[in-house]
Amino acid sequence: MTSQRVAVIGASGYGGLQTLRLLQGHPGFTVTFLGGERSSGRRWSELVPFLPLAGDPLVRSPDPDAIAAEADLAVLSLPNGLAARLVPQLLQRGVRVVDLSADYRYSSLAQWQDVYASEARELSRTDADLCAEAVYGLAEWQAERIAAARLVAAPGCFPTASLLALLPFLKQGLIETGGIVIDAKTGTSGGGRAAKEHLLLAEAAESVMPYGVVGHRHTSEIEQLASQAAGQSVQVQFTPHLMPMVRGLLATVYARLRDPGLTAEDCTVLLGAAYRHSPCVEVLPVGTYPATKWARHTNRALLSVQVDTRTGQLIVMSAIDNLVKGQAGQGVQCLNLMAGLPAETGLPLLPFYP
Repeated sequence: MTSQRVAVIGASGYGGLQTLRLLQGHPGFTVTFLGGERSSGRRWSELVPFLPLAGDPLVRSPDPDAIAAEADLAVLSLPNGLAARLVPQLLQRGVRVVDLSADYRYSSLAQWQDVYASEARELSRTDADLCAEAVYGLAEWQAERIAAARLVAAPGCFPTASLLALLPFLKQGLIETGGIVIDAKTGTSGGGRAAKEHLLLAEAAESVMPYGVVGHRHTSEIEQLASQAAGQSVQVQFTPHLMPMVRGLLATVYARLRDPGLTAEDCTVLLGAAYRHSPCVEVLPVGTYPATKWARHTNRALLSVQVDTRTGQLIVMSAIDNLVKGQAGQGVQCLNLMAGLPAETGLPLLPFYP
């Protein structure tokens, strides 16, 4: 197998660290460039002594010419608003990009500017064409387009868990497109590595806290893909909660069935059929409900279905590791497809327990 060269930009953040860990020993990729702004000029061992890299490389400023000279593909793990400064230059130089931020998740630049208004005020973007070109990197649903893409926008962790649960039922027209409720819970690592008061141990431990109750940024991201699958406008009520754990995400999705005669067994069969060729998705038997620890440190999504015959509600539970399947692992899945490899190549699918 010929190894392709990969640059990781934003290498010392959580997304970058997970990406590097997954690429260590990967049969299809070799990391040839580490980039970062605040960490530029420092040896890797100074920044991350717990994850040694061969040759103890220097972290360098993400100069497009230097990246293009040393890499075929680039994974960008940068704060929202920063990737858009670098992506056009990389594409012009023939580097294919997987972006882990939200900068290209919307096909409309105007919508991104509306949802990410604070970032948009600091960045005058003129790359509407790239927003329209970028492929949304939900690997189980966009594999062919990802394989041919120059630019892939990896989904957020909440949309990943929610959409994997929702899309098969929307695609088949089995649920109402209104009244969908997503109750989601995530670990503190979803807030990134930069210091934030609400993520301190003293603040987050022994507590559960809802946030972004109305108008959370991921709501419109979920609605965009859900509407495409349904062929009509879909609205969801999405509420995230911060849990006192480091990693893991559980989304519980509620929707009204159009056919009240459908059973949990029927819906489980449908999910199994939808993901029969998706090694990173496991559909659990009826009555077995996923725990985040079952997906911890893996690129698996665990799905389970129940039907409340009293209310006619479909309930789909989806558990992932927010930093792997919800971020870096999904990015590597996309890299695999872009390189012509099986989507699961080099990705962990079994957890260490407990």
